[in-house]
Amino acid sequence: MSTPVPPTLQLRHAYGFAVFNALSFQVVLGGPMVLYAKSLQANATILGIVAGMMPLLTISQIPAAAYLDRIGYKRFVVSGWTARIGFAFLMALTPLAGAWIGSGGQLALLLTLLFGFNLCRGIASSAWLPWITGLVPLEQRGRYLAGDQAASNGASLACFLIVATLLGAGGFLPSPAQPWQFVLAFGFSGIMGVISLRFLRQMPDTPVPPHERAGTGRVPWGAIALHPPFRRLLELNAVWSLAYGGLATFVVAFLKSGTDLPDGSILILMAAQFLGGLGAYGFGGRRLDLHGSKPAFGFIMLAGFLVAGGWFLMAAGVWKPRMALVLAFIVPLGLLNALHSAANNRLAMAIVPRMGRNHFFALFTVVWQVTLGLSPVLWGLLIDGVGDSRSRGLGLDWNRYSLYFSLVALSFLAAFRASLRLQEPQAAPMETLLHDLFLQEPRRIFTRALGRNA
Repeated sequence: MSTPVPPTLQLRHAYGFAVFNALSFQVVLGGPMVLYAKSLQANATILGIVAGMMPLLTISQIPAAAYLDRIGYKRFVVSGWTARIGFAFLMALTPLAGAWIGSGGQLALLLTLLFGFNLCRGIASSAWLPWITGLVPLEQRGRYLAGDQAASNGASLACFLIVATLLGAGGFLPSPAQPWQFVLAFGFSGIMGVISLRFLRQMPDTPVPPHERAGTGRVPWGAIALHPPFRRLLELNAVWSLAYGGLATFVVAFLKSGTDLPDGSILILMAAQFLGGLGAYGFGGRRLDLHGSKPAFGFIMLAGFLVAGGWFLMAAGVWKPRMALVLAFIVPLGLLNALHSAANNRLAMAIVPRMGRNHFFALFTVVWQVTLGLSPVLWGLLIDGVGDSRSRGLGLDWNRYSLYFSLVALSFLAAFRASLRLQEPQAAPMETLLHDLFLQEPRRIFTRALGRNA
């Protein structure tokens, strides 16, 4: 008979997986992949496909959910991640094929491998939330999910620095990056994926209870989507994704076209998002378990409105986008995203019924991620439609980016209204969370400081 794994050790393995998984996927799904695609002369449409492929392919969770009870959660995730790592190593060989198939052939091969990578991820991740729900006790989920986001963001920042060095940042290597440098970067991704798999295998499995087994009948997706607490969470995620989905992309576009900041400075500034994500555990972990997800959502959406408002004022010419000001509005992007992810998953775990849980989680993730993938496409169409048109009114410069940021701010207000309709058992009012954040926390910090000085 196997010895039960203590909860703290379970979480240690889960955090280890989060760290090395982020070191792996940030290369394939982040800036390095965009740079490689651009080196192959990819146009904006191709870059959009590269950026949107991961969230859009989460739709594969819908058919995959029917097989979780037959295969098991851990085996399902491990199998998918193993296949995904194989695609990462194949991508590492793609830059070497240029002499035989040319840049067009490399680009076609790259898109094919990215499709396989993201499809494996989409299918396998259908088992992740049910697995974690059974693995992490209810009273620890807020701290675990916030800690998971902090670990992932810290690793993402480290990954950015490592891969930036491999690709020639700082002048240590050739610039622009050569094919062999992309081989190193993608190979690094594969190796980190192998290490993440080791932590994944050490996490204990949780069996699928008999009442959660899918059976062979037709899945009532309509009834699942209309389940009142669940429907309200889906509505919130759709509006959040509309507001947040294109922010990082179009902040970069605005800084590149609306400021005199060099590309290197913009990339370093955008990496500061990960610093914000690092604060998720200290900022929200304990508070999510203490006050609930609903008040956290309200705070996140109001903070998002203020952040979008700051970018609007810069785009409208009220504030000059200096380095310190830009940094002040980039760091919160990572914090808000990390807090939203933690609060979102925690609330889904709390309100999803035990019967049919696998399908509820699949639909939840698909709505969240697919709308997140479609959002930048829709905003991009709006921005391209406005083009170079501009006017002056109310003392503001109305251009494509000021219009975009103003509409994002309004979307965050709509998300705030949607957060007020959420149903969560035993959630505290938002005023309680704000009191904790802005009155009790400074008092605790002040008391600890006096204790140390005594």
